[in-house]
Order: sequence, then C-alpha cells, then structure tokens
Amino acid sequence: MGRSVVAIVGRPNVGKSSLFNYIIGKRISIVEDTPGVTRDRIYADAEWRGRKFSLVDTGGIEPASEEIIPAQMRKQAELAVELADVIVFMVDAKEGMTSADSEIASMLIRSRKPLVLCVNKVDNVGAPPPEIYEFYSLGIGDPVTVSATHGLGIGDLLDAVYEYLPEETEDHEDDEMIKVAVIGKPNAGKSSLVNKILGEDRVIVSDIAGTTRDAVDTFATIDGRKFCFVDTAGMRKRGKISENIEHYSIIRALDAVDRSNVCVIVVDALDGVTEQDTKIAGYANEKGKGIIIAVNKWDLVDKDTGTLEAYREQVLNSFNFIMFAPILFISALTGQRVRNLFDTIVDVNNENRKRISTGMLNDVLNEAVAIVQPPSDKGRRLKIYYMTQVAVAPPTFCIFCNSEKLFHFSYLRYIENRLRKNFGFRGTPLVFKIREKSEKQAAEENVR
Repeated sequence: MGRSVVAIVGRPNVGKSSLFNYIIGKRISIVEDTPGVTRDRIYADAEWRGRKFSLVDTGGIEPASEEIIPAQMRKQAELAVELADVIVFMVDAKEGMTSADSEIASMLIRSRKPLVLCVNKVDNVGAPPPEIYEFYSLGIGDPVTVSATHGLGIGDLLDAVYEYLPEETEDHEDDEMIKVAVIGKPNAGKSSLVNKILGEDRVIVSDIAGTTRDAVDTFATIDGRKFCFVDTAGMRKRGKISENIEHYSIIRALDAVDRSNVCVIVVDALDGVTEQDTKIAGYANEKGKGIIIAVNKWDLVDKDTGTLEAYREQVLNSFNFIMFAPILFISALTGQRVRNLFDTIVDVNNENRKRISTGMLNDVLNEAVAIVQPPSDKGRRLKIYYMTQVAVAPPTFCIFCNSEKLFHFSYLRYIENRLRKNFGFRGTPLVFKIREKSEKQAAEENVR
C-alpha cells in the first residue's frame, strides 16, 4: 500500500472496531455488542501529526477455539500482524486480564513487531483505575488507557503509535489502478473468486451464507496492471435482513460499488439468476460502472451440447437491461477461465473511459438518422442537430434537438445501439442528456 500499516488486534468484543471508527472519523467498521462481528481485515487511511498510515481493524482472536469461523478469524488476524508495522493490542479494563489476553500477548511478542498496549473502557477522566496494573504482567510495557466510545485518551494512544512508525516512503496515487467490486448475493462464491485471483487466503471462505460482512480492499499487481479488489458482503433481500450487522454490510457493499471502476457480478450457476442479482446489477448500472457477469460454479453444472449457449440466453433474458455486459462462465474452485477475467476487467475499464471525437459521433448520428427517421407527433418532427461526448466513466453524451418531448425512449435506444455497433463500449452503460435548442442556436454553434 506504500504506507505504514497499524493493526488493531485483541480478543473479541474489547472495542477494536469502536477505536478504529473513532480514529478514522467514519463508521466503516461494524460496531455491535455481538462477539465475532468483525470477521475480515478492514483497511482505512488515517493521519496523525502529519503522518499518514493505513489502519487495520481485525476480527477478534480466540486462541483456543477450533470452530470454523473463529479459527479463520484468528488466521486473518495473524496475517494482519504479519503485514503490520505497528500493532495496537487492545484489552478490556472492565473484564480485566484473561488467559486469552496472555496467549495473544505471547503470539504478538513472538512477531517481534512494535507493540502498543491499549486498555479500553476506562471511561473516567483522571487517575487510571488500579485494575489496569495487572496488564503490566503481559510484558508489553506501559499501558495506554482509552475510552474508544467516548474518545478519551485516543491522542495519547496515537502519540505512542507515532513513535514506532517507520520512515515514510514516497507514495503517489496510481491513477492506473483499476478498482474492482466483486458483488452478488450471499454464498455465490465471491470470496473464493477473490482468493483464486490473489493466490492466497486473503479473504475468509466458508460455506456459511453471510460469512463476509465487511467490504475488504485487497491490492494486487497482475501482468503489470494494478488492481484493487473489493470482496463485498453478499446483499440479501431486505425482508431477510434480521440483524443490524447485515444492514451495515449492505451499506458498505453499495459504497464499494460507488468507488469502483468495474463491478464483477457473481452469479451462482446452480441457482441461476435471482431477483436479487438483477437488483444488484441494476444498482451498478445506475451508477455507470463497468459491468461483467461471472457465472460461478460452472464446473458443477451438468452439460451437454448447447448447454452453455442456452444458459447464456437465460442470463441475457434476466439481465436484459445490461445486455452490453460480457458473460464469463468460471469456476472459482478449479480456476476455470478465471484467468480470462483479468483481460475482461482491463477491457471493460478501458471501454468505460473511452472518448469519441465529436466529428466521429456526428458521422454515426447522421447515418443513423438517414436510416431511421426521427419520430414525429401531430405534424411536428424531431430534429437532431448534433451530439457531443461530455464525460467518461461512464461515457456521457449530450444530444441537442428541437424538442425533448419528441425524443422517444425507443429512438434514444436506437441511437445507443448504433453507437455500440460502431464504437463498442463493451461492458459499460452509456448516459444521454437531451438538450433543447432552436435551429438558429444550433446553426450558430456549429459555425463557431
């Protein structure tokens, strides 16, 4: 990431997410009283005393647990420790020191990373309670007392972290990085796909629906191209969201779409396209993102002659509002055609940023008007003067005409199809703005 990394670790429910949120000033990490809420590593940029660093919130470590989710949470936290430059070890003043705290402290000391001991839930100003002195026995050093909920002692904690930050290296924002949001309904294989792409277990994978609750940014360089993959929580129907936790997950998943360049919509081949898949795709389309449909678990589908084309037809019928999106049939488990996904992402990103000259646009427009006359109503015919591209990502076009009311949706769709036929725009929505002008105004502008 080019910046120092500070990881917040500790056992479940000691207040790690509350501290994370207070420092970054936004509600990115989930905050609930339910143990085990934060499962994957969450990254965010933070700054203190002019020094910028990446702050990482991790799932709680449960050293003795062998259950699937806690065990993988422990693995994620261990990986965060491995990547961190400074570790904030958080404990709970109200519960006091536990055997789990001792085990985690031993693990952190073995990492030989700089450690800052943070004692949370000290909610009163003044002399620290005598109970905190038992934490000296962890062998980490002087504890820093804070109240993550009320914001007490956070400055002292960040001062302690600051002292351990390594020298800052030059880091320039890379405009060429492609941000990819991996979206879809729960348990469609999004995390498995990200893991296959990255070649390591950077995201928790489980058969339990709803495992990924946080949007996790992971950076990778593939064939010289830089990518940021965001594995988002699966978005369920609102009627099935019974936990506040999942509500926050949906907000972050939609936010991941907002800040992405390309959205990979993962469809479960065994379930087929669901109503929720179309809603997710609809949101990405509305936001003007590049869109790729990845039909996952294709290795599990019984096939005979024509199976793929028949399935493709079904997908297109379900996604009839994004028929421009490429469809890939993949298997995140076996890696089948996953390699093709890289080239498709790059291609769709380029199409989303494509710019066409005004001259070329109007050549296509004039040809389209000559082939199919614009509509008319009550003796008045639509006149299209010219068209120009005003923006990219998504490609946005302004069409000047004599009457916006006469510009029927069907004729606009016809113009869009002509543009796609001539210029491609594979995998990207097109946006049109209709502007009324008098014939005299249009003629004067063309002269200028």
